[in-house]
Amino acid sequence: MKLTDNTILITGGASGIGLALAKQLSERKNRVIICGRSREALDRAQAAVPALITRVCDVTDLDNRDSLSGWLENNHPDLNMLINNAGVQYVRHFDDDQAVADLDQEIAINLAAPIQLIGELLPMLKRQPSAVIVNVTSGLAFTPKADIPVYCATKAALHSFTLSLRHQLKATGVRVVEMIPPMVDTNLGGGVRAGGAERQYMMSPEEFATDALAQLENDQDELLVGTAVHTRKHGEAMFERLNGG
Repeated sequence: MKLTDNTILITGGASGIGLALAKQLSERKNRVIICGRSREALDRAQAAVPALITRVCDVTDLDNRDSLSGWLENNHPDLNMLINNAGVQYVRHFDDDQAVADLDQEIAINLAAPIQLIGELLPMLKRQPSAVIVNVTSGLAFTPKADIPVYCATKAALHSFTLSLRHQLKATGVRVVEMIPPMVDTNLGGGVRAGGAERQYMMSPEEFATDALAQLENDQDELLVGTAVHTRKHGEAMFERLNGG
């Protein structure tokens, strides 16, 4: 795959994995659009990477998605790559009375929003000579961490959806790719995993982006990076090891 001269939308592109991908794709002479809910975060990202195009959008909101779609149609009708990266992660213990706090938001951002955004942007993507949809899941889709059960479940569901979408679109010019990170050192989940023993298993967003984009360029459908290779291969067999049980 040619990773130059594309027009790319990255959701959740103002920080973490999204920003690392945006920076490297911009450096490869692509037009990179990042969207997110926070104007301040988008401005900080643009200050770091001035070539980025920014758009405030809450991808869980229908009106916001409609506005984004119309804006893209009018200003960037050559959009040919969508990277569904936006996500949130909450620790949940079901022996706690707050176990389902913000549950709808976690499911909406991690699962419903990428599916809905694909539905809205697919007509535009199909018009291009070739296009790519990249869904960012997680190695934890295959071997879940027990303290973030809903996050892991949404990523497992997005993996399943990605398989089906790839099958449905195989006769079109739209390629469907799954990007599968290991634990990456970002602020996802409030940065609670950025210290302690788990730190040794993490990679930086920049390291992840470099490896994932090299695989994308080599036309792989599943971009497995770091320990995600092992969780994808061994799945639930690694559950006790990962969860200290």
